[in-house]
Amino acid sequence: MIIISKFLPYGKQTIDDEDIEEVVKTLRSDFITQGPKIEEFEKDIAKYCGAKYAVAFNSGTSALHGAYFALGLEKGDEMITAPNTFVATANAGLYLGANVKFADIEKETGNIDVSKIETSENTKLITPVHYSGNPVDLKEISAIENVKIIEDGAHALGAKYNGKKIGCLTYSEMAMFSFHPVKHITTGEGGIIVTNNEEYFERLQLFRSHGITKSNLINESHGDWYYEMQYLGFNYRITDIQCALGVSQLKKLDSFVKARRKIANTYNELFEGNPYFDVTIEKENRESAYHLYPILLKDNLVKNKKEIFAKLRANGLGVQVHYIPVYKQPYYQKLGFKNDLCPVCEEFYAKEMSIPMYPTLTDEDIEFVNETLNNVLGEF
Repeated sequence: MIIISKFLPYGKQTIDDEDIEEVVKTLRSDFITQGPKIEEFEKDIAKYCGAKYAVAFNSGTSALHGAYFALGLEKGDEMITAPNTFVATANAGLYLGANVKFADIEKETGNIDVSKIETSENTKLITPVHYSGNPVDLKEISAIENVKIIEDGAHALGAKYNGKKIGCLTYSEMAMFSFHPVKHITTGEGGIIVTNNEEYFERLQLFRSHGITKSNLINESHGDWYYEMQYLGFNYRITDIQCALGVSQLKKLDSFVKARRKIANTYNELFEGNPYFDVTIEKENRESAYHLYPILLKDNLVKNKKEIFAKLRANGLGVQVHYIPVYKQPYYQKLGFKNDLCPVCEEFYAKEMSIPMYPTLTDEDIEFVNETLNNVLGEF
């Protein structure tokens, strides 16, 4: 029986006493949901990104659903995204009856390849995914005519493109960020949409709360209690408890990103010329927030990926794979999507593994990662 003395996950939250104290304060307050901490968190995120508005949701998935709704995506419309993402990016379009199309990716970044985007007269939306926190070429995408852009920035809070933070919305209508525990900051579960468009902002607020409002009424008010359901919305509300954690976490975001980038630079130096794998790159004028640190196995090791993955985990290295191309999922296959739709993405998936990347990794941890990778891969 093998006893693992150390196990490093690919990602995890960083919570301190200050975070806990802020949550406790809210638990002792008059509001634990639909209260002031939600708006405080929203305003803090909007200010951080340089956007006018932000609307928080109970997950990144529901936030994307709300953004697509606010944009007016509906049955018959077409949206395009990358298959190298979690299923939620595409699923949120299906929820509204839209047709999803996938464009292949760049092998050196894992991001959508703008040259592979093929629009039609029905294309309403492109949702680029900032894979691993590494910004997409937003300017080039924005040059595509007659489409709107909603950024999937689940990995990219704190990243920069052309010197400006992702979420400043220079080239897009909206951007989504996720607050799952493995992301840069956490609210436990949660997500948010930032936008500069007041109409989108108002539709997002209604959508997350059953489509109900007490202002801008269609009918005459019956009294101060009166409310109207104007859209078919959902209960996608986040709590004050979660947002109290988010407010506290956001104060540390820049230090978290700085630590991640320092770890990535150390990895880059250690892995230069590695005989077993390659790494992704940052293109010019991009600053990745390094939600993930992907490695790409050399061609001769791909056939052993399953065994390599299992042995790395058995030796305490909590690798993960990001991602199975969305169209390979059984549900998407039932919709008519075929394998080998995006050959570069297929190759990327065959090679990719994500290694530990979070702010509290120590020099000793990083050396453990390096030694374990080289020892295990050397066996194959």
